[in-house]
Amino acid sequence: MAIGKSTLGLRDPGSGVPPNSGGSRSPAGASNVGVMGRYNNIIKSQEDKSSYRGLILSNRMKVLLVSDPKTEKSAAALDVNVGYLSDPDELPGLAHFCEHMLFLGTEKYPQENEYSKFLSEHGGGSNASTAMDHTTYYFDVLPPHLGRALDIFAQFFIRPLFTESATSRELNAVNSEHEKNTTSNYWRLEQVNCALADPRHPYSKFGTGNKETLDIIPKSKGINVRDELLKFHERWYSSNIMTLAVLGKESLDELEALVVPLFGPVLDRDVTAPSWPEHPFPPSRRRTRVHCVPVKDTRSLSISFPSPDMRRYYKSGPARYVSHAVGHEGPGSLLAALKARGWCNNLSADPTGGARGFGFFDVLVDLTEEGIDHVDDIITLLFQYLAMLRAQGPQQWVWEEQRELSAISFRFQDKYEPRHFVKGHVSLLQDYPIEDVLSVYDLMTEWRPDLIEELLDCLTPENIRVAVMAKRFEEKCTQIEPWYGTKYLRETIEDAKIKTWRSATPTQELHLPSVNEYIPTRLEVLESEEESTTAAPTAPTIIKDTPLVRLWYKLDSEFRLPKATMRFSYVSPLPNSDPLHYNLCTVWVMLVRDALQQSTYSASLAGLSWSLGSEVNGITITINGYDDKQHVLLDTISGMLSAKPDPQRFEIIKEIFVRAMKNYETEQPYQHALLEQTMCLTDVCWTRPQLLAAAQVMTVDQLEDFISRMLRKVHIEGLIIGNVTKERALEMADGLEAKLPKDGTPLLAQQLLQRREVEIEKGAWYCSEIENRIHRSSCTSVYYSCGLRASRSNVLLELLEQALSEPCFHVLRTQEQLGYIVVSGVRRANGVQGLRVIVQGDKHPRYLETRIEAFISNAQEYLENMKNEEFLKFRSALAARKLEKAKHIGERATRFWSEIATQMYNFDRATIEVEQLNAVTQQDLIEYYKVRARRGADRVLVGRSQLNIHVHAFI
Repeated sequence: MAIGKSTLGLRDPGSGVPPNSGGSRSPAGASNVGVMGRYNNIIKSQEDKSSYRGLILSNRMKVLLVSDPKTEKSAAALDVNVGYLSDPDELPGLAHFCEHMLFLGTEKYPQENEYSKFLSEHGGGSNASTAMDHTTYYFDVLPPHLGRALDIFAQFFIRPLFTESATSRELNAVNSEHEKNTTSNYWRLEQVNCALADPRHPYSKFGTGNKETLDIIPKSKGINVRDELLKFHERWYSSNIMTLAVLGKESLDELEALVVPLFGPVLDRDVTAPSWPEHPFPPSRRRTRVHCVPVKDTRSLSISFPSPDMRRYYKSGPARYVSHAVGHEGPGSLLAALKARGWCNNLSADPTGGARGFGFFDVLVDLTEEGIDHVDDIITLLFQYLAMLRAQGPQQWVWEEQRELSAISFRFQDKYEPRHFVKGHVSLLQDYPIEDVLSVYDLMTEWRPDLIEELLDCLTPENIRVAVMAKRFEEKCTQIEPWYGTKYLRETIEDAKIKTWRSATPTQELHLPSVNEYIPTRLEVLESEEESTTAAPTAPTIIKDTPLVRLWYKLDSEFRLPKATMRFSYVSPLPNSDPLHYNLCTVWVMLVRDALQQSTYSASLAGLSWSLGSEVNGITITINGYDDKQHVLLDTISGMLSAKPDPQRFEIIKEIFVRAMKNYETEQPYQHALLEQTMCLTDVCWTRPQLLAAAQVMTVDQLEDFISRMLRKVHIEGLIIGNVTKERALEMADGLEAKLPKDGTPLLAQQLLQRREVEIEKGAWYCSEIENRIHRSSCTSVYYSCGLRASRSNVLLELLEQALSEPCFHVLRTQEQLGYIVVSGVRRANGVQGLRVIVQGDKHPRYLETRIEAFISNAQEYLENMKNEEFLKFRSALAARKLEKAKHIGERATRFWSEIATQMYNFDRATIEVEQLNAVTQQDLIEYYKVRARRGADRVLVGRSQLNIHVHAFI
C-alpha cells in the first residue's frame, strides 16, 4: 500500500461515450442482464493472442475483460476516480487511510486477513496505491481461484467494516509509512511545492496523512475518524466512477458471467468525478525561485511550467514531441551543451504530476559542483533551445519517427505480468474510449502542429517556477515546510532576469535530433528447429570456448519476436583485490556510461536498452531489444572500454561517487541492516569507511593503469538468446575477443571461483548492533542460516517461507503494528541460504527481535495445526510459482544467466525442484522448521544458526 503523485496519463474528456457507441451486439452465450454496453472492437497488437471485451455494467462501472488461455496467473484491478485531493480539509490523508482500511475485513468476509490469507494460499499477492485523483487496488492469484478472489475483492466496495479496532491499529501503519518518507528528497520537494501552491487549491494538501492529522488533531476537534472514513467511502466509492480490469484463463463469456453478479451490486451513487480546471499555480504564484535543503547531499535543479491538461490529445502526442526534443541526449541537445560546460550529468524533460484539469511540464537537471553556480545560465540555455524549437516550427518528420517507433513497439510488445497489466490499464479506462485503452500510448494518428505550439507557448519566462536543492543553502533557507520539516526559501525572480530569458535566441550549438540510425529495418523472425511447446525450453549450449571467451547460445523458439538479449561478463579477480580497485572498477563503469550517453541515446529510443554494471568480480554488458542493430550497439559499447579516461569527466564522476558513498548514511534502516548482514557473512567484503578512504585519493592515472591491467587479465563469459543466428552470435563474441589486448593472458581456474560465505556454526547465535543517525525508525533483521543450497533443502526453505509469509505480515504488521516495513523471505548468497525476517519501526531493536522470535516460536503450533488441505494449497502454489514460464526473452535470459553466473548450470532447476517439492509432506516441513528455526522450550538454541542485526535510531 502506498501513496504517490499522479503520473501523466492521457485523458479524453469525451470518453464517456454512450454505452454501445463503437460496440457490438451481445455475442452468443453472453447475457444482457446487468450489462448496458459491450465492446468487442478493442484495438490490440497483431501479435497479441489474448481476447478482449469492454463492458459497461448496469451500475455504470466500466470493465475490461482479458481472456488469455495460456496465463499462469489471473489478476484483477479496480480504480476509483478519486484520490487525496478530495480529502476533507480537516482530515489530510483520509483517502490514503481509507485505502489501507479496505484490506481489513468486510461484512461477508469479516476476518481481517481473509483476503491476504486466501491469496497467499493460492499463489497470489495484492497491493494498492492512492494518488491525487484516483485510488487503485489490485491482486493476482492462481487461475482456478479467480472467482473466489473476486468475490472477496468485490466486497471492499460493497460492505467494508472499518472496525474500531482495525482503525486505531492501521493508523500506526499510515504514520509509519509517512515516517519512512520523511528523509526522501523527492517527497520533501513535492511537499514544498504543495506548500507554495494556492492554499485554496486542493493541490496544497498533505496527502499521506499521519498520526497528527488522523488522530491527534481530529480528537481535539471532536471528530470521529472512523465515522469520517465511512462517510468518505459512502460519498466517493460509487460504481459510476469505478473501472475494473480482470484477466483470466476463462473465455470472455465466462469472465463476464463471473464479474457481473459480483460487481453489479456496487452502488451507483451518481457521483461526478472531481476535476480542477483552475491551476494550483496561477500567474501570481509563478516567476519564483525556491532554494531547498536536502537530507542527502544532492544537487538538483527543477524547472517547472504550469500547463493545461493536454491528455485529451493522446492521438497527436504534443507533449511527447516537446519532451522528446528538450529531453534528448544526443549531439546538439540541451544536455550535450550542459555537459560540455561541466554543469550537469543528466537531464529529463517530461509532462509530470498533474491531475484532472491541470498539468506541468518539468525539466529536471542533476547539477555538478560547478553547475550549482550556473543555474541562471542553465535556464538561459533552456530558453535558447526553446527559441530554436519555435523558430524551426514543429517538424513532421520528427513526429513521424516517433509514430513509427511507437507502432513498432505496440506490434512487438512483450507480454506483461498479469498483475502489472491490469494495474497499468485499469486507470486508463477512466480516461479513454474503451476501444483505445490498449493502444493509447502507442498509436498516434493525428499530426497537430498547433498543439505543439500551444504547449511551447506555456514554456516562457513569465510562467517559470525554479527549485534548486543543495546542502549549501542551509543558512539562507529560513522557511520550514511543516509536514517534512524541509528548510526552504521562496524568492521572486528579478525582472531583469526574466527579460534576459525572454530575449534568448537560437544558437548553432543547439539543434533538433538527427534521424535515428538505430530504428530496426529487419523485423523477420528466424525459424527454429525446436518447436515452441509448453515444455520447459532447452538449455543454452556452449558454441565458443577459448581460454579468453566462453559463449552460451540459444535461438529462441518460445517468444517468436524479432528480439534478443545478450550478456557479457568481463570476469577478473582484480576489482575485489582491495578497496581501491573496487572503487576504480565502479568509476570506470560510470565513466564509460557517461561517455556513451550521446552516441547510444538513439538506441534506447529505438527499443534497444543496454546497461553496463560493475560487480565484485568485474563488469557486465547487457543489451536487450530488437536484434537488428544489437551488433552495432555492442561494438560501440565494447569499443569504449579501452578508451583513455577524460581527466575532467573523471573528477566530476569521482565527486559523484564519493558523494553517493557518503549519502548511504541516509538510506532506510532496513538497507543498513542488509548491508551489515552482507558484511558479517561474506568472506571478502570492504566496509564503507574503507571504500570511502580509498575513493578520496584515487587518481585518473590509477584508473588508466587499472583498465590496462584488467583487460589484460580477464575472462569473458557470454550469453546470447533470441532471434540471432549462431553465425552472428559467434561474430559478436569474436569481435569482443579481438578487442582485448594482444598481450593479455587467460585467468587460471582458481581465479574463476565464486566468493565464499562465512559459516555460522551449528547452535551459534550472533548479534551485530549499528547506529542510524538520520532516521527516527529502528530496524531488526533476524536471519536463520539453513546451510548450502541443494534441491531438497531449497524447496523445504521456500515452502516454509511460503507458509509463514502471510501470517508473519498479519501478526507483526497488522495486529502488533510494529512498523510499516515487515518482510520475510529467503536470502541466498554465495551458495548458502537462509530464512530472514525484517521489521522496521519506532520500537527498540531488542523489542522487535523478541516479537519476531515470538512469532517464529508460535509458528510450530501454526504448522502442526495446519490442515492437510491447507498444506497442499501452499505446496501447489509454490510449485506453480516455480514452474511459471518466462513472460519475455529478457526474463528467460535472466534465468539462464543466474545459473551461469553462479556456476551451478542447473538449467532445468524448476522441473527438478518441483519433483522434490511434490514429495515433501507436512511432517517433513515441520521437522525442517524444528531444525532450522525453532528455539528450544528452555530457550536454549537447538541446532539452529542465527545472525541478528540491530539498527538503532538516532532518538
